[in-house]
Amino acid sequence: MNWRRWVIDTPRAPAHPFAGALLAMAGGATVTGFCYLALAGATRNWEAVWGYRAVFWKGWLLTVGIALAAMAGSLTVGVLAALARRSVILPLRGLAAGYIELVRGTPLLVLLLFFFYVVANSAGWNDRLAAGVLTLSLFSGAYIAEIVRAGIESVGASQLESARAIGLTPPQTYRFVVFPQALRHALPPLAGQFASVIKDSSLLSILGISEFTFAAQQVNSATYSTLESFLPLAVGYLALTLPVSWLSRQLEHRLRFET
Repeated sequence: MNWRRWVIDTPRAPAHPFAGALLAMAGGATVTGFCYLALAGATRNWEAVWGYRAVFWKGWLLTVGIALAAMAGSLTVGVLAALARRSVILPLRGLAAGYIELVRGTPLLVLLLFFFYVVANSAGWNDRLAAGVLTLSLFSGAYIAEIVRAGIESVGASQLESARAIGLTPPQTYRFVVFPQALRHALPPLAGQFASVIKDSSLLSILGISEFTFAAQQVNSATYSTLESFLPLAVGYLALTLPVSWLSRQLEHRLRFET
């Protein structure tokens, strides 16, 4: 048996096809064993928490909706802000830079409270869910703007000159030359930012939105079972963030193959 095929993975000498699965099984067994030892001998009130499974389910589904809406909104805001940051129009570029620096330097919790209790209330807007999703989109959009801008600037100037030489307009240059290459470079940090959007949605509970974290807090208040109430919370967020990471790796591999 060649042990190197199970521990060494290089382009010229790839690892055994089942090496990754074996590593995942070993990691899962280690985590499971650690959790068992940590919880062994302790009396847990799982029966009481199980009675609130419908509360968890409804909160998790709402978190899924919030995360999807916020990811779409933050990506839109981020791309627009990145393009504005590179604009030749000075006021537009300054406005984009001010938005990015202001939002990135302010905690999300403060932005949520300020936007809903000051801005939204002054405008007579009382939709907590929409206000929370919009604030989360604006917050994450500032980080995505810098990720997108870095990806765009990673494209060589010679390629932009070649695009102009063959008669491509600026929109066509971005569509066919810049964005495909920028996406390849920006995918890993974008996946991390999308995972942060999912986890940051937990702060919307401060507005009284009955998302996943708010549901866990309600169950904890009703059962006084803190670990039993918040352990499903961790599992539920992992069920959302792990697919994002997996999809990002698949798309990154596909783009690397095509280029």
